[in-house]
Amino acid sequence: MKIKCPMCKKTTTWEENPNRPFCSERCKLLDLGKWVFEEYKISGEKAEEEKEETKNQMNDK
Repeated sequence: MKIKCPMCKKTTTWEENPNRPFCSERCKLLDLGKWVFEEYKISGEKAEEEKEETKNQMNDK
């Protein structure tokens, strides 16, 4: 099965690729970096812990 790499859009073969769904180790690490530096975000409400932390910071001011 042929797929496109989510990072660079290069076509690669799924079965023969140890880095799937990416075409290479480089694209896999670039994607990981985007998660680490919070370039990707999951939509939705903030976690309860974050809400409480924000509330406490506002009360400290």
